[in-house]
This record gives sequence, C-alpha cells and structure tokens, in this order.
Amino acid sequence: MAARVKPKMIGSSKGKVVKKAVLAPQQSGPIFSRLTVVWVTDGGIPFNTTGFFARLSRGNTLVSTANFDRFGVVRFNNVTTLTTATFTLRIFRSSDGALFRTRTIPAGVETFAVIG
Repeated sequence: MAARVKPKMIGSSKGKVVKKAVLAPQQSGPIFSRLTVVWVTDGGIPFNTTGFFARLSRGNTLVSTANFDRFGVVRFNNVTTLTTATFTLRIFRSSDGALFRTRTIPAGVETFAVIG
C-alpha cells in the first residue's frame, strides 16, 4: 500500500494551521512517446490480441510492422508522438495473414483506438 502524502504546511492564521496542497505541474507534452494503438470492443474492453500484428503505412510506403500483445495493444517504436502525418493502419492475424481491420490514423495523435 502506498504511503499517504500530506500537504505542505505554509504557516498559521490566528492560531489555526493553514495547509496548502502542492499541485503537480500541468502536462506539457505527450504521455506516450511512441504511437500506441489499442483494439477494443464496442464496450471499450480490449480484445485478447494474441497472434495479431499491425502494419502502419503512409501512401504506398510501409513505415512499421509490430505485434500486438495479448492485452489489445500494439506500439510502433519508430513512430514518435505527436504524429506529424496521416497513417493507414492494417491489422492482420499472424497464422494466415488474414486482414481484419483497416483504419486511418490522423496526424497529431499519440494513441489511437480501433473499436470493434
């Protein structure tokens, strides 16, 4: 169990202790440094994607190929975020190469969800 973090004490007023919470700085950039895709059901539950892989392309140029993990996630290690181009994502089954989904990922994202 994590230890409880108490607010920093900054002084007192008329004998009462005044506490001020120290806030974390605002997020200034992407959380995910590489393009990450999640394949989920209509209800938002990730599929078990063992045995699936994805290909990412720009026009007729293949940019990257990566395997899904079993939790519905694929990460393209050579595509930094926020993306600066539009990509075509194709999802295949590894055992026979069957194409399952094709989606367009717009520029300016760090994550993308394939629904259904």
